[in-house]
Amino acid sequence: MREHRLKIGVSGIRGVVGEFLTPALAASFARAFGTFVGTGRVVLGRDTRMSGEMLQHAVSCGLLATGCDVVDVGIQPTPTIQIYVGATRARGGISVTASHNPAEYNALKLFNHEGLFFNHYERRELLDIYYESEFRTATNAEIRRIARDHETPMRMHTERVLRHVDAARIKARKFRVALDGVNGAGSELSCRFLQQDLGCTLHAISVDPTKPFPREAEPRPDTLGDLRELVLRERANIGFGQDPDGDRLAVCDETGRVLDNDDVLALVVDAVLTSMPGDVVVNLTTSSVIDDIALRHGRRVYRTPVGEANVVEMMQAAKAVIGGEGSNGGIIFPSVQYCRDSYTGMAFLLDLMERTGKTVSQLAEERLPKYTRLSGKVAFEHGRLGPAMQALEESFPDAQMDRTDGLKLLFEDAWIHVRASNTEPIMRLAVEAKSAERAAALRDQVSGML
Repeated sequence: MREHRLKIGVSGIRGVVGEFLTPALAASFARAFGTFVGTGRVVLGRDTRMSGEMLQHAVSCGLLATGCDVVDVGIQPTPTIQIYVGATRARGGISVTASHNPAEYNALKLFNHEGLFFNHYERRELLDIYYESEFRTATNAEIRRIARDHETPMRMHTERVLRHVDAARIKARKFRVALDGVNGAGSELSCRFLQQDLGCTLHAISVDPTKPFPREAEPRPDTLGDLRELVLRERANIGFGQDPDGDRLAVCDETGRVLDNDDVLALVVDAVLTSMPGDVVVNLTTSSVIDDIALRHGRRVYRTPVGEANVVEMMQAAKAVIGGEGSNGGIIFPSVQYCRDSYTGMAFLLDLMERTGKTVSQLAEERLPKYTRLSGKVAFEHGRLGPAMQALEESFPDAQMDRTDGLKLLFEDAWIHVRASNTEPIMRLAVEAKSAERAAALRDQVSGML
């Protein structure tokens, strides 16, 4: 299984640190990156993983070796780094983070001069440079120094978000907010944003970036038990859960129920479309609740393969005003930045609560159609993916087929999506139906086949 432990996907390179993702490998990728983007400023930041500082040093060496000026922004959320890259007209940026993956993983997320993930062509050219080891080598006179800027990225990020909500009215409500920051890159910014910028009474746990992750990195209903307890104990109006690099957002309502990530995206989409005309882009695994919300506003939904880069490319082409990946809590609002951003989600939800006077549970109950969503994952061997997909097609001959990302089977009252993961050696299964019984039956049937 060695080949599965280091993965190159739509967002960059990631793997288990040690035997597979090493400082030498990180430095080589940084040299390829520096060669590709050319001499000039490259922004570099990271999340709070124990391996982060080590890999950041290696990446700095690789960039300096090609003649790049390195701007070290320290521990920052990934969307904050992306905004800073684009705003400062840097040649590119690198975030050392494995996002929602377990602590033993790390990764290099690579951004172009706009602060966007590399598109297919940029990625292919970068990999050609890496595999051929055709790196630019700076002369002694061309080797630059490392500059540092920790405060400006955070200020830029919050200023952009606050332009789109009524911060004064939110402050006046003095919402009681619970936060689980997983001791991640957003620990400092999240507390500052919620307390100072939005005037919330904050009750926060796991916001110490010097400590390890206290729970699984991905914020899901089954990993946010401590957040639920905090919401109930402090009688919070809402609870927010983040992943280690601050791009994913989970939400707990005032009753202690963690909302499905698709419903979080749907509420934000509804809030945006209420005030901004435009279409929506989501990935194939995102719930049909988005289609219902868009239809209510007379807007179209475009769907893409899973992966932030894929969604962003379509959003740019369609000039969409909002989009994301509901299955992973990723909200993409181009007016802030073409990236997943938990801070945009927090601000819009608090703004929606203020404008409507509704609780989170009331908003979900009144605004969102009901679906049952089930998911699972199965390890697979090389050579077995194609036959498995073929068997699924043959088992559901009356379904509408979509093969743009694995296989999606669409029925009148349900859908099934099976695809290979972009980040792990597994096959992902997602099922949605208008009834719990139908969803369970489809899930069991497909799981049995896989």
